[in-house]
Amino acid sequence: MLTPNISTDMARVFLDYDETSPPQHPGSGWTRFVCISDTHSRIFPVPDGDVLLHSGDLSSWGYPEQLEGTVAWLLSLGHPTKIIIAGNHDLCLDASLPQNQQVLLLEDSSLEGVRTWMRSQALRDANLHYLEHTFLRFKTKEGREWCAYGSPSTPRYARGAFQYETAEEAHALYQQIPPETEILLTHTPPHLTLDVTRRGKNAGCPHLAEWLKNLTQCRLHVFGHIHEARGAYVVPESHKVSMLVELNKHLFNSRVKRIYDSWTSAKNDDDYSSIAEADALLIVAGDPASEDEPMRKGTCLQQWLLGYEFPSTLFLFQMDKISILCSASKAKILAQIQHSGGNIPIEILAQAKGKEAPNDALQKFVAAYGSQKRVATLVKETHTGKVVAEWEKLVNGLESTPELVDMSSAVSCFMAVKDSEELKNIQTAAALTSTLLKHHVAPKLESILDKESKVTHDMVAAQIEARLGSGEGSTAKGPDMRVWSKGKGLNDIDWQLVEFCYPPIIISRSSKSGYDLRYTVESSEDNIAHKGVVLVAFGLRYKSYCANVGRTFIVDPNSDQETQYNLLLSLQSELLSVIKDGVSAREVYQRAISFVKGKDPDLEKHFTKNVGFGMGIEFRDSAYLLSAKNGRSLKSDMIINLGLGFSELVDSSGKKYALHLVDTIRVGVDKSVLLTEGTRSSKDTLFFLTPESEQEKPKKSERKAPSAPRTNGSPQKKTAGTKVLRNQTRRAVQDDVHMTAAARLAEHQRELHEKLQAEGVQRYSEEGAGSGGKEGKGWKKFQSYKGEGALPSEVERLRIYVDRKAQTVILPMHGSAVPFHINTIKNASKNDEGEFTILRINFQTPGQLAGKKEDTPFEDPDATFIRSVSYRSPDGHRFDNICKQITDLKKEANKREQQKKEMADVIEQGTLVEIKGRRPAKMSEAFVRPALDGKRLPGEVEIHQNGVRYQSPLGSQKIGNNIKHLFFQPCDHELLVIVHLHLKSPIMIGKKKAFDVQFFREATDVQFDETGNRKRKHRYGDEDEIEMEQQERKRRAMLNKEIKVFAEKIAEAASASNGDTLELDIPFRELSFEGVPFRTSARLQPTTECLVHLTDPPFLVVTLADIEIASLERVQYSLKQFDLVLIFKDFTKAPLHINSIQSSQMDDVKNWLDSVDIPMSEGPVNLNWGPIMKHINENPHEFFHVGGWSFLGGAGGAESDRSDESDSESEFEADEEDLVDVESSDDESDYGDSDAGSDSGSDFGDDDDESGEDWDELERKAAKSDMKRAEGGKKAGDSDDSDDDRRKKTKSKSTGKANGKANGKSKR
Repeated sequence: MLTPNISTDMARVFLDYDETSPPQHPGSGWTRFVCISDTHSRIFPVPDGDVLLHSGDLSSWGYPEQLEGTVAWLLSLGHPTKIIIAGNHDLCLDASLPQNQQVLLLEDSSLEGVRTWMRSQALRDANLHYLEHTFLRFKTKEGREWCAYGSPSTPRYARGAFQYETAEEAHALYQQIPPETEILLTHTPPHLTLDVTRRGKNAGCPHLAEWLKNLTQCRLHVFGHIHEARGAYVVPESHKVSMLVELNKHLFNSRVKRIYDSWTSAKNDDDYSSIAEADALLIVAGDPASEDEPMRKGTCLQQWLLGYEFPSTLFLFQMDKISILCSASKAKILAQIQHSGGNIPIEILAQAKGKEAPNDALQKFVAAYGSQKRVATLVKETHTGKVVAEWEKLVNGLESTPELVDMSSAVSCFMAVKDSEELKNIQTAAALTSTLLKHHVAPKLESILDKESKVTHDMVAAQIEARLGSGEGSTAKGPDMRVWSKGKGLNDIDWQLVEFCYPPIIISRSSKSGYDLRYTVESSEDNIAHKGVVLVAFGLRYKSYCANVGRTFIVDPNSDQETQYNLLLSLQSELLSVIKDGVSAREVYQRAISFVKGKDPDLEKHFTKNVGFGMGIEFRDSAYLLSAKNGRSLKSDMIINLGLGFSELVDSSGKKYALHLVDTIRVGVDKSVLLTEGTRSSKDTLFFLTPESEQEKPKKSERKAPSAPRTNGSPQKKTAGTKVLRNQTRRAVQDDVHMTAAARLAEHQRELHEKLQAEGVQRYSEEGAGSGGKEGKGWKKFQSYKGEGALPSEVERLRIYVDRKAQTVILPMHGSAVPFHINTIKNASKNDEGEFTILRINFQTPGQLAGKKEDTPFEDPDATFIRSVSYRSPDGHRFDNICKQITDLKKEANKREQQKKEMADVIEQGTLVEIKGRRPAKMSEAFVRPALDGKRLPGEVEIHQNGVRYQSPLGSQKIGNNIKHLFFQPCDHELLVIVHLHLKSPIMIGKKKAFDVQFFREATDVQFDETGNRKRKHRYGDEDEIEMEQQERKRRAMLNKEIKVFAEKIAEAASASNGDTLELDIPFRELSFEGVPFRTSARLQPTTECLVHLTDPPFLVVTLADIEIASLERVQYSLKQFDLVLIFKDFTKAPLHINSIQSSQMDDVKNWLDSVDIPMSEGPVNLNWGPIMKHINENPHEFFHVGGWSFLGGAGGAESDRSDESDSESEFEADEEDLVDVESSDDESDYGDSDAGSDSGSDFGDDDDESGEDWDELERKAAKSDMKRAEGGKKAGDSDDSDDDRRKKTKSKSTGKANGKANGKSKR
């Protein structure tokens, strides 16, 4: 094994090694960085590693072809992540270099193309990241996250790219480096660090060297430029420790003094009575807790004392000293407090490093602990980890152990009264919380409620969290300064130290959890209700100190709700004067109860069981719970979360609701003061509906509902009045049964339609009219430059300039350079007129869709817009280039927007919590779909605590608590046995977005062939064939059993992790039917909750609960196939078309739909659902109030019988343009794409009474008509319909064919 040239606890550096046999990777827990620089177009072997870093001078002289060669070489290397920067030789990449065209003799457009390519998504997708004064957050395959920054700049030297001359330029460049940078790439070295030239000159940048002092998190700085100074330098460990972790020694000593003062006087102070008789205080810390767990009290005490959390560290406070057991690396950090001048000596017992021989540090600590008689500790806390396990083992081996007492209340008292530094941090946290409430949360909710946007609770919560930053890598976003800049005193915030106390909570009347006032509840995935009570709660930490707020918003409150909320406001004011130094928690709660009882005695039983709790580093300190049972006294400078509320209230309609008002307060000598403020008064939180919206009535249309044809795809002999049925043949009994079943189905469908209509009226009478899917639509604002100073130097020439970096086209107008962001431009075109070339640039403006309703009106109706700008020039070649640049830039912008839209609903997977102490359940030899990148190789599926993980030689894929449906499909009739996971939200698998993940194992072997899974008889006898078939059936049964048990374990793990039951669903093959949901035919199988196709991609999973209604189309006697359209309850979602289902299966499909309580309708033609759904989305309130889905008709007459009885018909009749032409033949139907037109549709006029007559009746009437014609043609001429017309109409009706414009052919 090679010995590193430089080795420390935190790094190993190899400078000299054999290229053919590089050093081995140190293993998990380490990240190997391979560092190169100044390659100047040369290609050479590079050792493998996790990350490849190249710090500039990629090319010899900056020619694009040289750069392309270097990039191709880098792409061929096997490093998972490659990060590169430019250098002074890479001339083609410096857009600000004025000599570029003279040096390279290239057009500016060619250079611009190279620069765009270096920043392209294609290179990033290949894991090659080019940094030019930019920041990158990335993860290694081990899951370690790193923050990198790259700068190509160097001090001026001769002629070159990316150079600066003045200190001002240097400071402007290097102050862009984020303080959280861990990996820094610069082309120039810092001054006095590996920067000596051949002439002995230090050529490094002193400004960079000075700025490095601010980068306390930097672990690796890679640079080049000075070839002869190559090498490596490791910052001394002592300097690194003090630079990375600096403890506040004065603060530590003062807080230790508070602990010992309280301990020595504990007998005289009830707050510290639990430690009065203790000989020592023990604080144990094991492995760090997961992010989902609340912060432990012991961890809070560590942060209070030291400012940092120290896992796997034990503190033993004795009367004469403090003993600390920790690792060697932590001992170096804690050495800062060992001789800091405190009154209590500190003994640090450092354990040996991993490769060193064990020492007696742990034994000494255990001996000190065992010598005590009574030890106070946090007895309710449990810890895990190697150190804790060894500690417990030695303690259990002691002959006698100390008596343990709980000191959690004493620890709370240590930290309860805040000093000036703590109060400053809490005030900052409160200012952050108030700013977020006033300038984002309240306006956001008001906008959602006002526009009635369809937004889920958890989506709003995620948007609130995103104000602190979101994403990672090249898509990482920092804090939203548009919000934070509006707050007071937030200019010097260290945003790395700001975090949420808990995920923001949004609750409305549509939340599954109901109105829950606890802080452990999560925002649900339901859409926010736009009426009633909306509860909001969130808290922020700054430097670990908490502040919290909670607000109630009420839409259309009644008088009781308004009175109750005002009562909470009055109660808060009352308690602020009550809560002060010396008052007990019990007195505060009793005063609150008395106040409520005096105002409204009925509300006493609805009042919360406490009115708040102590707060600081620990979010909820139960020792200072303001309840009726707590007699502990409050002291000045304590921080209280004052939470007032009523729960289990019921409004006049019988619906439950709750109210709360939460703020962070500081206890004072005479009274308390609010630290959080804003959006509290009634005018800010109560929203009253205007009279117009209250009295809004649906407008009635003059259109009439189309009548549904009464026939279906079943043979007519079962329902028509033929002679065979009248004569009561042997089929009479069967036909009677069929008629009875049809009647039951029709009756059940009538009930379902009535229920659907009632639910629709109720839903949209409460929620109001829809918005047609326009929520969130509007004209976005784009900023190309922050000011005139940021404009590129090319604008001085007053020529058209395309700035790709700023995504902007700069146009000269009346002597000024005017920038237009590419998103404001529609397109550009060029025309030649004689000697001149005309360049026309068209802009995005409202009202461009002539003759159509404007979808996105501008916010200012009086605004004036420029539709287009034209320029004329004799330089046609230049205009060609400009037009091409604008077009390419527009394509890139459109592509970016499309990708952003497609990825909007993709969720970030959480950390997989692995099962410890036992092996996880596994499914071996499994394949995954969608497949991971690379060859098709089998892998293993493992079940862990909060998800599953698939591992194969090609990589791994995890699926967390995101499973909506879980299916198991056996291999009885298939070649695969399948476990299918349908997800709530899509995830990324490789580079693809996926809603469905499938694990399968092949149930085939060599005996399966194209002959029907049987051996050929000329090779085997019948006996052998029968025996092998039996063996195959057994093998398949065993495989089904094994995989089904595994799928059930997935369901159990998901149910235990989520708390919601996840049931394993198995398709019913006997109910399956063939259809075309995509481009190819597929076998669709119902399950208990879904309709699925899982055998091959693309998969189909339709949740039955999401279906509003099913429409059976092209139901005609002459056709052998029909179509099924499923309309979803979410009207913004496009209906699902399943085409070309065999008519012989129509009864089975209808019976299945009816059995799962899905309303259905029938029609002879295809409807154009695009315009129909758009019409419904524009005003669902009106849609349901004028009949709803009744315009479709019922299922085979389910609604037609009622149509005559109803006094009013649906006024949402399908327009002619909503019907699609259908040409049918005896063989099959054309289900291809067909456009709605003026000659499409069907004339659903008023039906004659004889529409249900059979042929015998028609023949009798025809004969009577002939007799009348023979007697006198005049009477026949006066009749309403001629005999031929009457025959045509009756025949059309009986075949289920719509007369009028539906172009169909039929035979009888």
